[in-house]
Amino acid sequence: MHDLVLEKRFSPEPDVNYPRCIAGERACPPEDCGGIGGFYRMLECLSDPHDKEYETWKEWLGDEYDPEYFDKEEVNHILEKIKI
Repeated sequence: MHDLVLEKRFSPEPDVNYPRCIAGERACPPEDCGGIGGFYRMLECLSDPHDKEYETWKEWLGDEYDPEYFDKEEVNHILEKIKI
């Protein structure tokens, strides 16, 4: 689930690709993590190395997954492929 907030409308700038992302946070939930409830439980477990499910989540996700990762430029690169 995403919340999009339209704060203001501007005229399009020449030579700028639209749509574009101007801000964001966190990585998306991984597939098969149990929906949004499972995602929040996963985040809770990952924040506490003493949680009984911590090691299970770390093993399942691998070392590369960072729940706080967000790259605006990467998102905009994906959005460039959308033709409106």
